[in-house]
Amino acid sequence: MFGLTFQPRQKAVSALLAGSVFWGLFWWPLKSLSMFGIQGGIVQVYAFGLSVLLLLPFVWNNLAQLRGQIRLILLIAALGGWATAALVTSLAAGSVVRVMLLFYLAPVWTILAARIFLGEAFTRLRLIALGLALAGLAATLGGPEIFSTPLSAIDMLALSSGLAFAFNNVAIRVGHGLPDTVRAVAINAGCALISFGFMCREAKPMQTLDVMQLGILSALGLFWVLPGTLATFYGVARLDAGKAAILLLAELVVGVFSAVLIGGEQLSMQEITGGFLILTAAIIEARSEAAAHI
Repeated sequence: MFGLTFQPRQKAVSALLAGSVFWGLFWWPLKSLSMFGIQGGIVQVYAFGLSVLLLLPFVWNNLAQLRGQIRLILLIAALGGWATAALVTSLAAGSVVRVMLLFYLAPVWTILAARIFLGEAFTRLRLIALGLALAGLAATLGGPEIFSTPLSAIDMLALSSGLAFAFNNVAIRVGHGLPDTVRAVAINAGCALISFGFMCREAKPMQTLDVMQLGILSALGLFWVLPGTLATFYGVARLDAGKAAILLLAELVVGVFSAVLIGGEQLSMQEITGGFLILTAAIIEARSEAAAHI
């Protein structure tokens, strides 16, 4: 009688916030796995691949809805897979704060992608968001030093992750009728395959995992990747685009603050300034997205 009850909208908000916490903290197990001798793309290949295998039966039940959409699904797998694989690789190897800030330019890159491919107009708010995001990018990358210091490989990977995520958002808008499980399987399968490609490119011997290492990666897939994926897709599917975009920014906040408080990373004044500008730009874009759907 006195138990708590949640309305569908409250469940969606809670799910999306939970998903943001999962992904915002994902850097922690990635960096901790090195203590167990687990490094590189094998983490993504195994953990994300396992989530795909567990979700495949649900995709099988939706096969009838997939006719004529194979090309779109493959595009989502390629773009979403690259976004995820590049982000996870960057987080494992680089500064969490810097990588998260560079990745979270994605909501603003979506403005450009939507203009190019969907013909969406540039509103005044969106132009302001774009300007703020570019200013935030310049500040994060070192201000005036951006013109004299080349970007690192990790910086380029993080930026490419955000760009791929933005283009994937446009592809998902086109395929808005696809079931959530199909999109989740496409993106996670793409991540596993692209991460395997990263491993092959390193030209290192394939790592052999012992029983303990397999157990750790299985736990990561079952209790982190899978619930994080399901929570995010559940929330996004049941909330309007603007509200979902604002709630997803919790991932950036969780990632940056956890990296400082738990990971011992330092925030420079340039990164604080850049982060504030990028976060402001993302909120403005989310608000303009919400207004567009009223």
